[in-house]
Amino acid sequence: MAETELERAEKRYAQAKARLQALKNREATRQRKLDTRRKVILGGALMDLAERDSNAAAVLDRLIRNLSREQDRKAFAEWDAPTPTDEGAS
Repeated sequence: MAETELERAEKRYAQAKARLQALKNREATRQRKLDTRRKVILGGALMDLAERDSNAAAVLDRLIRNLSREQDRKAFAEWDAPTPTDEGAS
């Protein structure tokens, strides 16, 4: 049975729609990965700064104390927060 022009057009439309969705999914994944990378970099920078700056150490401590999710708080249960050294204290 030969496909009609309408059936061919519907098939092409469905394929194009699937390609568009795949592109949207890839872009969303790329954005999530970039967001995660930024968070990791900023977290590391804050931890590094907290070793040299008492204000940053206080901010870090406050952030940890105010974590709302129990599973997030558990991640810091046995963690020794950085404390400014005498050499780098502001």
